[in-house]
Amino acid sequence: MSIRRTKIVATLGPASSTAECIAALIDAGMNVARMNFSHGTADEHRQRARLVREMAAQKGLHVALMGDLQGPKIRIARFVDGKIHLAIGDKFRLSTSHPLDDGTSEVVGIDYPQLVEDCRTGDELLLDDGRVVLHVDQVTTDEVRCTVTAGGPLSNHKGINRRGGGLSAAALTDKDRNDILIASELEMEYVAVSFPRDAADMHLARRLLKEAGSSAWLIAKIERAEAVADEAALDGLIEASDGVMVARGDLGVEIGDAELVGIQKTIISRARRQNKVVITATQMMESMISSPLPTRAEVSDVANAALDYTDAVMLSAESAAGSFPIEAVQAMARVCVGAEKHPTSQSSSHRLHQSFERCDETIALAAMYAGNHFPGVTAIISLTESGHTPLIMSRIRSHLPIFALSPNAQTLGKVAMFRGVQSIEFNPLSMDSREVNQAAVDKLLSLGHVQQGDWVILTKGDVYNSEGGTNSLKLLHVGESLV
Repeated sequence: MSIRRTKIVATLGPASSTAECIAALIDAGMNVARMNFSHGTADEHRQRARLVREMAAQKGLHVALMGDLQGPKIRIARFVDGKIHLAIGDKFRLSTSHPLDDGTSEVVGIDYPQLVEDCRTGDELLLDDGRVVLHVDQVTTDEVRCTVTAGGPLSNHKGINRRGGGLSAAALTDKDRNDILIASELEMEYVAVSFPRDAADMHLARRLLKEAGSSAWLIAKIERAEAVADEAALDGLIEASDGVMVARGDLGVEIGDAELVGIQKTIISRARRQNKVVITATQMMESMISSPLPTRAEVSDVANAALDYTDAVMLSAESAAGSFPIEAVQAMARVCVGAEKHPTSQSSSHRLHQSFERCDETIALAAMYAGNHFPGVTAIISLTESGHTPLIMSRIRSHLPIFALSPNAQTLGKVAMFRGVQSIEFNPLSMDSREVNQAAVDKLLSLGHVQQGDWVILTKGDVYNSEGGTNSLKLLHVGESLV
C-alpha cells in the first residue's frame, strides 16, 4: 500500500467534535487538526484538542494541532431583517455612524471605522467573498457611498475586501492575543496568522507566542493583495514565518480569480525554496459539505496542489460543518495518493547548484541525493531533536519515505505536517550510542516499513539533544549487524 506523502489538515467543528468522529478522521488520514478561532468557544477548542491527543495516542500516531487566528476580518454589521437583496445600479452606503443592528437595503453599519480613511472614489469593494461588488462613488467623514455593480443577497456580518488590497487593519487583534494564550495552553504545534501584511506582523506574533511560553511554529496566511504585490514582499513574509498557507478565499477576492492559480504555484515554489512548510487551502472539496463525493474539478484541484508539492491540503467547512466530514478526508487522501504516482513526484533539482548554509542542511540534502540515486534504498531515517533535518529532506522531490525519529512530542507533532515524513517516537538517550543505529533500523523493521535486505540511509548527530546537531550520514543494510 502506498504511503501518502501529501498531508491533510482537517478543520474541527460542530460536525466533527465527538471522540468517535475524531478517531474516524484520524483513520481516514487527518494529519493536522485545525481549530478555527473565528468560531467556537475556548472550552470547545480545549475539548476538541484533548480528544485529538487522546485518539491519536490510542492509535500510536502523531496528529498536530493548528490554531488559526481570526485576524482583522472587516465586516458589515447587521440588518433589521437579517438579509437584504441588492440589484445592479442600486445605491448603498457603508456607515461608521449608523446603528450596528439597524441595517437596511440603503445603508448598513460597519465595525471598522478606518474604512472611510482607507477608501477612495473609484475603489471597488467586494462583500461576501466577492458575491456582491460595490463601486465607491464618494467618501465622507462617516460613510462610503457606493453603486452596486454585482448584486445578490447580503446577510449579517459578511466580510469586506478592497480590490487590490490596501485596507490598513492591524493583523493581530485583542481576540487574537487571547487566542495565542489558548494555543500555548493547549501546546499546539502550529499557529496560523490571518491577514499579515508583512514580516513585522509575523515578528510580533512570534514575540507574543514566546511570551506565552509556546514553541509553536508560525504559519502566515497569504490572503492580502499586498503580500503578493511583488517577489520581495512575498519572500519577506515567507522568511519571517515557519510556513505559509495559500488562503485562496480572501486572496482570490483581492487579486481576482484569473491571477489566483499562478500565484498559488508561485507561493508553493517560493516557500519550498526557503525551506518552509506550505498548506493549500479553501474550497478544495466544497461540494462535499452536502455531497458524499467530490466533483471532478475538485479532484483536479487537490491533485494539482499535490503535484506542485504542497506539504498539505486543507479542509474547512467540509470537515467542520458538513454532512460528510469523514468521506471528505477519505476522498482527499485517495486523490493525493493517485496524484503522487505521477513521475513529476520522483525527481528533484532543488538547490542542485547552490551552496548550503548549515551542517545539518548539508547532511539532509546529501542523504536525499544518495537515496534518489542508489538502487535498493527504501527509506530515509532522520534522528532529530528539532525536526529541521527532516524538513530540509522533505523539500526534495523523491519517492522515498522519510521517517523522523525523536523523543520530543512537539517535534513529532510538527513533523506530521511535512510532506512525505512519518513521525515515530524514539529515544536514543535511553541506550548506548553503539546500539542506536541497530535500534532505529529494528524499529522500522518491527513496524513493517523496511524488510530484510533493504538499504536505508540514517542521519544523526553526535549529541542527540542539541538542535541543529545532525552531522553524520550512514548507509545501512537491513539484516546485517549494525552494532
